[in-house]
Amino acid sequence: MTDAAFLPGVPAEAVLAALKRSPASELASGKFDSPESSAALVANAFGWFLNRPQALPPLPGVPMGQPEAVEIEAEMRFPWTGGRHPWLDAVITTPTTLVGVESKRYEPFRPGKAASFSEACDSRDWGNGMARFTAMRRALADGKQTYRHLDAVQLVKHAYGLRTQSVKRARGAVLVYLHAEPAQWASGKPVSPDAITRHRAEVADFARAVKGDDVTFVALRWSDLLDHWSKDPALFAHANALRGWFGSL
Repeated sequence: MTDAAFLPGVPAEAVLAALKRSPASELASGKFDSPESSAALVANAFGWFLNRPQALPPLPGVPMGQPEAVEIEAEMRFPWTGGRHPWLDAVITTPTTLVGVESKRYEPFRPGKAASFSEACDSRDWGNGMARFTAMRRALADGKQTYRHLDAVQLVKHAYGLRTQSVKRARGAVLVYLHAEPAQWASGKPVSPDAITRHRAEVADFARAVKGDDVTFVALRWSDLLDHWSKDPALFAHANALRGWFGSL
């Protein structure tokens, strides 16, 4: 891994240090160097702001305010010790809000992996403010709710972790599902338009189901985020560099 893996202005050493802390092993496994890497996309996009959080405008459609700090690969611990805890691709802190970003690029269009909730997660009372996420958790665990493309189990875990940490930090919480809709794989083979349509419908269904809980869920497309950044003269070059490097989003 060299600085060549990062776009101009991205603090390579700080990003590499954050990636090495993560249990995802993106560097050691070589996944980070893949032309379809989601980790490389989010590390370059948000890593650019690590040393300049004030340059990051509020994400479109996200109730958050002006960022004070930006992190990548940040752990959002559950309210207990031991076990595994959620890691978010990026976390943005504002005076009022803790914003967690879960990024997806090609993952929704690959075969799904089995996922489940721990006993500790299932047995805890998360409170009335998380009743909708809890109902979703139970439906997923019982098999009453299934999604083909959306990793809803991961999103519920992220919401619980964000809720725990936002209370500790006396802030509101927002979970952003930042997803791509690539027209083709890195090989040039088209991504199924039907799969993209189904994924979009699943995202909308999940959003409706958890709307109103203490963790606000916002779905945001990478293409819309880069369009938003392109309108800011200070971010125009960064947005164009991301498009040039990562192609179809």
